[in-house]
Amino acid sequence: MVEHRFGASWTERKLEALREYLVQYQLIFTKNPNARKLRTIYVDAFAGTGERERCARDVEPGLFGYDEEVRGYQEGSAYKALSIDHKFHEYVFIEHESRRAGGLRHMLQSKFPQLVDRCSVHEEDANHWLQDWCRTQEWRGQRAVVFLDPYGMNVEWATIEAVARTRAIDLWVLFPFAIGAGRMMPKEYPPDSLWAHRLTAIFGTEEWKSRFYGERTTRGLFGDQGAIVRIAGVDEILEFFLERLRSVFAGVVEHPMILENSKHSPMYALCFAAGNPKGAPTAVRIASYLTGH
Repeated sequence: MVEHRFGASWTERKLEALREYLVQYQLIFTKNPNARKLRTIYVDAFAGTGERERCARDVEPGLFGYDEEVRGYQEGSAYKALSIDHKFHEYVFIEHESRRAGGLRHMLQSKFPQLVDRCSVHEEDANHWLQDWCRTQEWRGQRAVVFLDPYGMNVEWATIEAVARTRAIDLWVLFPFAIGAGRMMPKEYPPDSLWAHRLTAIFGTEEWKSRFYGERTTRGLFGDQGAIVRIAGVDEILEFFLERLRSVFAGVVEHPMILENSKHSPMYALCFAAGNPKGAPTAVRIASYLTGH
């Protein structure tokens, strides 16, 4: 029984873009004589059970989860990655929650027994595991695609920077710029110290404070009064995140896929960044097409 519940029609757009990119990626590494010498790895850092359940209607997730709805079975990111024709040499799945990790292992054994030897499931904190893995791998003879689809605002900038530093990984990251970062930044005053610390960990810098907040002066009965308020909208939040990606990756899709709820309000941006300078132009061209640009 599938227990990992999330998503709606926008989830299908996200997963289909990922799947098609993996197809094109593996075609390059299968047909190109030079690329064929390299070992390829797929990493799903918030893998869940590998499968998912479909909502009967679109639902808008909260900051750290999803509302309960009537759902039906569909394929998740792990399932789609394992289903493509040209297989990766290795599949790495990270899932911190034990029950979901158990469901993922069951899915692998029941649906993809022929690929079990290529797969590993790690019950670890995704940020810590990925940072260590990126640092300790030998990247001259291998390349990877990493998919970061967090449950909330869980991806730290240190993780993204570790991925970029390899110069060998293509990154897909779902950034909740509107329903995550936007909601963590009140409009009438700066966030409290706990959320401010979290935002700094997400962006990897305190520059967000001056980019998103400024002083507003109002005239009152007792003279002019100043207050620090938010001066940036969700579009500016997303652009700042893209600037941060451009500062560490060889190539970044300029216009990510914007995922909206049933009321056409933006929620997430599916962003893509390529780490390898030689392959970045081709990777960004493919990803740009898949994100609709």
